[in-house]
This record gives sequence, C-alpha cells and structure tokens, in this order.
Amino acid sequence: MTPQSVPYPHLLNPLDLGFTTLPNRVLMGSMHTGLEDGRKHFPAMAAFFAERARGGVGLMVTGGFAPNIAGWTKPFAGMLASSGAARRHREVTDAVHAEGGRIALQILHTGRYGYHPFCVAPSRIQSPISPFTPRELSARGIERQIRAFVRCALLAREAGYDGVEIMGSEGYLINQFLATHTNQRRDDWGGSYENRMRLPVEIVRRVREAVGPDFILIYRLSMIDLIPDGSSWPEAVALAKAVTQAGATILNTGIGWHEARVPTIATSVPRGAFASVTQTMRRALRDAGLTIPLVASNRINTPEVAEQVLADGCADLVSLARPLLADPEFVRKAAAGRPQAINTCIACNQACLDHAFKAQLATCLVNPRAARETVLVQRPARQRRRVAVVGAGPAGLAAACTLAERGHAVDLFDSAAEIGGQFNLARRVPGKEEFSETLRYFGQRLQSAGVVLHLNTRATAGLLVAGDYDRVLLATGVTPRDPKIPGQDLPHVLSYLDVLLQRKPVGDKVAVIGAGGIGFDVAEFLVTPPGASPTMHLSEWRAEWGVADPAEVRGGVVPPRPAAPARQVVLLQRKTGKLGKGLGKTTGWIHRAALQMKQVEMIGGVNYERITPQGLFVTHGEKRLDGQLIECDTVVLCAGQVPLRELLEPLRASGVATDLIGGADEANELDAKRAIDQGTRIALALE
Repeated sequence: MTPQSVPYPHLLNPLDLGFTTLPNRVLMGSMHTGLEDGRKHFPAMAAFFAERARGGVGLMVTGGFAPNIAGWTKPFAGMLASSGAARRHREVTDAVHAEGGRIALQILHTGRYGYHPFCVAPSRIQSPISPFTPRELSARGIERQIRAFVRCALLAREAGYDGVEIMGSEGYLINQFLATHTNQRRDDWGGSYENRMRLPVEIVRRVREAVGPDFILIYRLSMIDLIPDGSSWPEAVALAKAVTQAGATILNTGIGWHEARVPTIATSVPRGAFASVTQTMRRALRDAGLTIPLVASNRINTPEVAEQVLADGCADLVSLARPLLADPEFVRKAAAGRPQAINTCIACNQACLDHAFKAQLATCLVNPRAARETVLVQRPARQRRRVAVVGAGPAGLAAACTLAERGHAVDLFDSAAEIGGQFNLARRVPGKEEFSETLRYFGQRLQSAGVVLHLNTRATAGLLVAGDYDRVLLATGVTPRDPKIPGQDLPHVLSYLDVLLQRKPVGDKVAVIGAGGIGFDVAEFLVTPPGASPTMHLSEWRAEWGVADPAEVRGGVVPPRPAAPARQVVLLQRKTGKLGKGLGKTTGWIHRAALQMKQVEMIGGVNYERITPQGLFVTHGEKRLDGQLIECDTVVLCAGQVPLRELLEPLRASGVATDLIGGADEANELDAKRAIDQGTRIALALE
C-alpha cells in the first residue's frame, strides 16, 4: 500500500519517541473497569488488553492503580506497591507483548476523592463527591507520597510495563495541589504557583531518574479544570513546560474535575469538543522550543474525527478510551479502510462509567464482550440451526448478528420499514444522535453475517410455525402502558411515539406524564427549537454549559447562557422525590441540569386525576390534596411500557422452542444495555 493510499495517513503514521517507535497515533486512554481491583480479575484483564493490542492500538494505558493505601479509589482497590503485586501484573504485560502491543500503567492517587477514611489532601477540605474528609498532609507526608509514586513506577517497569502515566488531572491528588480551590497551605507546597506545582514536577523528575531514559512517562495534565478558581492558562502552560523539562515523554490532556458541573464525555458533548485546548497548549510549547508529543482527548470516537484532529495540528496523538471498549478492532478496521464496520462508541456511559461509579465491573452497552472476553467467547456453532428472530431492535439485532456469525441460518423479522426498534426513538432526541451509529454498525453487520432480513413483515405464529425453525427468539419489544387517566382519549393527548416517531403537532404549553428516561427525552425534544441543527454546534454547546477559553477565563468556566426553550414544559411523576432518580449515575445530573436550564418545571408526588380540554388536573400525595389544573395545549403520555408477547403462547403451544429477549422479556424502562447483552448471551449459548 502506497502512502497516498493509506486511509488515515495522520492517524496511522508511526511516532518516534527516540528510544521506541509507536506504530500509530492511537493511545488507549485509561478507563477504570474494575478488573484492576482484585487479583482474581487479572486473567480477564490480560485478555481484555491483549484483544486491543491485537486490534492494532499503538499504546494502551491501564485503569488507575494507587501507589499506596492513601491513594486508593475505594477500600482494597487496585494498588501496585510490592514486588509480589508486580509479578502478578506479568500476566497482563506478557499477554500484550505476545500480541505486539505496548502498555503503560496509570499511577492514580485520588487524594480527597478517595472513597475511604484514609484519604489525604493538601488541605483538609472535603470533596463534594465523597463523604470522607481528607487528612491534611504534613511536609513529611508529602515526601512519602512522592516516594510512593517513584516506587510504583519502578514496580511497573519490573512488571514488564512499557511505561507509566502519572495522573495529574481530573481533580485527583496532584490536581488538588495545583488549585487554590483545594490547596490553602502556607508552607513550601502552597501559596505561589511555583510552590503549588512542586509536587508534579518532583514526581516526574524523580520517576525519570529512577526508571531511566528508555521508559515511557506520560503526564496527564489538566488543561481546563472547568471549576471556579481552577488553574489559569499561564499556570497550565508553566506546568507543561516544567514537567516536560523534568522528563515527561508525552503530555496527555485532562479535561475537567470530577466535581465540575459541565459534561465532558457524555453523548450530548460535541465530537472533539476540547481538541482546541490541546492545540493551544501545543502551540505554546512549540513556541518555547519544546517538541514533546501531546495527546488530545474526549469525544474522539471515529477515525474521521481522529484524523481531522491530527491533520489540524491539534495534537500528535489521540486518546480513544471508550471507543476501544466499543470496538477493540477500531485501528485495524480503520487501517483496512472499513470505517463502516466499526462499532462506534455512543458515549452513553451506561455500562462503563455508571458501572465503575457503582463499584461494578465495567463493560460496554454496544459491546457486552468488553471486559468479558474470557466469559463471552464467540465460537463456531457445533450444529447449524435455523433460527427466527422477531424484532429488529437492540436485542434482536445483537442476537441475529451473533447467531449468524457463529454459523446459524437466521431470519430476522420486523414490521417496521427500518431496523432499530426503540433506538429509532433515542436517535431523534437532541444530544443522542450518536445512536444512529449503532444502527449503521448493526446494518453492516447483518449484511456481512448473512442474516436474511424481512422488513415490513409482521411475523405471525402461523408464519413461524410453517418456517420449521429450530428456535424462535421473540425480541418484539414493548408497547406504551395505558395509564387509564380519564380524558386521555381527547385529541390533544399524544403518546411519546406520536411525538418522537410520528412528529405529530405539539402545542406551546405541554404537560409530560412520566419522568423516566423517555419522559426526560421527550421533554428535551420539546424544548429544543424545531428545525435546530441535529447536532448542536460547538459554540452553542459552550454557551449552553458555560465553557470558556481557559486562556481568557481561569478554569475555563463562566455562567451558562442557554438558548430560550421552544416550549413551556411541565414534567410530572407519581413518585415523590427527585425526578430522574433512576437515570444513569454519571449522566442523570446532566439531563436534569439541561431541563432546568430550559426552564422545565418538574413536579413529583402527583396523582393524575383527569385530562380536560384546558389541561391536566392533578392532586398531591396519598390524601389527594391541593387539586391543581396544569394548563396546557398538549399532554404527552410517557407512563411506562409493557412487554409485547402475543406470539409466545401460540408458538409454545405449537411445540416451537421460543425465548423472550429484550423488552419482550422485561419492559422496565427501555434498557438497551440489558437487551444487547441478553441477545448476545443467548446467541452465544445456542448450539
């Protein structure tokens, strides 16, 4: 292949680090999967990274390992502090090297973010995201932390790692020393910025002295804190220069503290939203004569976006973290000119970050094999079976593709004119356009696997019985639950299907009944001006969330300036308490904040008494007190779903082996994570 024919010439260009050369510009960013937190998980972690090394990733970084107990993320979390632990890591590094890959270990000290009573910090200031108040480090205690970082780096080299990443961003310990927000010391480790940046500079300098010149040392630097009183831009540049001169090999971009109230990696964040920050830093370092490679990060999820970031001179490498959960073959497919075959990360956070913050093993909604490679093994079927899958939503698509790839003969039926099921609702919601990528991926996968697709076909029991299938999987999904509210048959009452799929006219004042995931999605859809760009322009998004140029505003955050809502919306639920409580742990706050900025009124603990031409009449509490008419032009019903199982009994009565998957099995919300996982697992188990 000639250089001119390389599909992504910047992305696939090797990078010479002097003592070693990376085969391309893809760095797999650190993700805490939970595999780090117990020696029993090391075989799974070895398989996880080996598969991505086999997929062509240039350099991988592990999830964070604490250098000591004080740095734990939680009690007994992953830690590298002894030669015995280093020997156990050999299973991981050997597996990666056997596939021709390179891997660095991230050294993560959580500081006041630690979810345990032994946490420490520069000052005794509790984090808003942890119930534990940290102990203020003494000068001797700071020295112990530095030595712990150095020891951890030496042990990483002993364990066979190709390098380490020192986590200096996202509001963890090192970041806490840098910001006056969290460092109120008056000794040599506080006060002036020169003092506050002593910790990272000392750590990098001593680690480099200890490990020698031929070991990759990545420093993760917070280039925009997104908190009030965060670092200024001159301070960030000064630190970048100092850690480069202290011996860093690569500077990785950190975006925002965990306590920041700005979304940084959710699906509503525009692609490559923060690449310009890395570009500005890169220019500043080049102007100072420093040519250290910089990594751009956050919401870079396709080869096209990655290539553009590099071609524009924003960075020298790109960090792909969750995109490599979604598809370990990302680099290999890009190199083969097959981007349409990539299973794109949709930045939903539902199976990765949400799991991590609930102390569960992380995986991926669109790829349930992620971090389950030793359990969900896809092998050829022992015997070719004829299988019918009814319903081309997430569960049916996952099952049909996996079955066909294993060698089974698969017919996939759907009464709609296109595949997708409930994903066709999600992708119409502003900020969730990425869901279209999953349908593009499944469409390509259906074709390459040889699934026979029957659209616009309502599968009946007679048709399926006559087909003489060995097995039928019913992925028929859900139907809206009937809330049985007097007056719901009035013409100004619509279902969420009417609004999102049928695009029926909606008035200026709307009451949305039901505040689950669909209710929030419908409310977001309704407050967005009609005809708005499907994907919010970057400048609009920055204004919406108050993101500023860190070179102009300390911390890069200003008061939000959201656009005016298209409609006046009231969102209601029967349950008392906070609306959206069941939404994702790491994204629920984003949805609530977005609606609050659009002036959506949220009311809980109501009883839906009746709908009238004037609006919705409700009462409050068990005693049905304080009757209230919510005046509105339109009422939208988002009151839950029930499974569609009408084919189950006729098929089983006819002796057809039949299984329920996805919403047809369980209609609690619209859980694509469970649906895709269930469809994949049942397809892997069928012999």
